[in-house]
Amino acid sequence: MPNYYELLGVERTATAEQVRQAYLRLAREKHPDRFADPAEKASAQSFFQDLTTAFNTLHNVNSRKEYDAETERPKASTPAEIAQDAYGRGLQMLEAGQVEDAVTALHTAVHHSPNEARYHAALGRALARHRPSAREAIQALERAVQLAPTSAVLHAELAALFLKQGLRLRAQKAAEQALRLDPREPLARRVTDNLDTA
Repeated sequence: MPNYYELLGVERTATAEQVRQAYLRLAREKHPDRFADPAEKASAQSFFQDLTTAFNTLHNVNSRKEYDAETERPKASTPAEIAQDAYGRGLQMLEAGQVEDAVTALHTAVHHSPNEARYHAALGRALARHRPSAREAIQALERAVQLAPTSAVLHAELAALFLKQGLRLRAQKAAEQALRLDPREPLARRVTDNLDTA
């Protein structure tokens, strides 16, 4: 994304009127209709589109605030930072009910930090909410359990997912492991109760 202030040739403190004047000046100078050569015309059209976007963004108070906030936000650069950012976005998307977008973000987190159990666990939870992805959800939670074998919560979540998929024996084993790690783990107890009553 180009820097809209530089594109318009204005300071960050420019008023809406100064932004408008800069836009009008550049629009007259760089309008695509001024160029006969096809290559120059295409270049001018691309520039004019960016120029119009810059004007619309900076001229409107709300969109300008959003743009400024976005450009001032530090960008993730290391794999760990990218993974953490994707994980945070994925959790927010999941909470908002945007399951497919959450799955995409959490895949990114797992890709950039493959040894982080909580990323695999979150991916498994998101996939479990997306019906066709049950097998992949199980694989993600199994990987989380491998990375954090002493987490009773992860074993219990895996047990619940197994039970949901009708894999009773695997559900029982995972629930028993969760209860060995923490005899009070509520989800593991519920899974065990469901197995006993069925």
